[in-house]
Amino acid sequence: MSDIEQLVARATAEFSGIGDAALLEQAKARYLGKSGSVTELLKGLGKLDPAARKDAGAAINSAKERIESALNARREALRHAALEAQLKAEALDITLPGRGLPTGGLHPVTRTLERIEALFRAIGFDVADGPEIEDDFHNFTALNTPENHPARSMHDTFYLENAPGLLLRTHTSPIQVRYMETHKPPIRIIAPGRVYRVDSDATHSPMFHQVEGLWIDEEVSFADLKGVFTDFLRNFFEKPDLRTRFRPSFFPFTEPSAEIDMSCVFCDGNGCRVCSQTGWLEIAGSGMVHPNVLRHVGIDSEKYIGFAFGMGPDRLTMLRYGVNDLRLFFDGDLRFLQQFK
Repeated sequence: MSDIEQLVARATAEFSGIGDAALLEQAKARYLGKSGSVTELLKGLGKLDPAARKDAGAAINSAKERIESALNARREALRHAALEAQLKAEALDITLPGRGLPTGGLHPVTRTLERIEALFRAIGFDVADGPEIEDDFHNFTALNTPENHPARSMHDTFYLENAPGLLLRTHTSPIQVRYMETHKPPIRIIAPGRVYRVDSDATHSPMFHQVEGLWIDEEVSFADLKGVFTDFLRNFFEKPDLRTRFRPSFFPFTEPSAEIDMSCVFCDGNGCRVCSQTGWLEIAGSGMVHPNVLRHVGIDSEKYIGFAFGMGPDRLTMLRYGVNDLRLFFDGDLRFLQQFK
């Protein structure tokens, strides 16, 4: 029995002096492995007589349990020591100043939309909103563009599958229609939002933004339209001497209709590459609201009159920041967008 106690003491002492997990497993094999000291003792039990075998077996099993307990205790101690060393190596000095996270910023088109809304609110316009999925009536018919009207070809768009008559709106004019259906004149609103058409190149995107304006009252003239829009452009580009001109055009929902040009903000109207040496940039469409539009929404066209305009804030953003490709705004490239933080 004394030999067994010496074996336990020797194993315990050896385990406690080992500082490496791999060496500890090698030591375990010398005591508890297939050819280990404890295993050899168990193999020798068969040579003893039955009376001695019972006492010897109990002693050997007790020794085996104590050796395994000492082994597990050393394993846990080594694991704990390794964890402590790792934590110490990876410790952070919490007294150092933090690195901080990079701050985000508004998208340049969002900046433009907020600027447009602020400028029009300042002169008494409200901001209206409406659904991006529209029906045929609000997107076309109510705007004096009935079925088979040739003007619809300019609005080649996305129709919803299995939803007859529903489409992604092609302009924000339906917002104006819905607003007129639920409000009585005087009406003075702008209608910003996303619109959709099947188009994609350097200056067009299948998804883009529009801001349309509407003023309905008893005495509204084309002169009011020119005054409001010229004042807006001068404030938006911060150019008090910016000039505008109105060219005759056609839109089914206005009569008379006009394209609005402004003097080039890059060359001050002297002619450059941006304005194709003309000194002018096309910026919006406009006109006096067609009587048929007023009749569709139940407004007396004999009593009320008004003007409407529509512009692309994406194009205004390009001009304001000197960007030459509209697609850059929607590619999601952070290298490009971080310039506007």
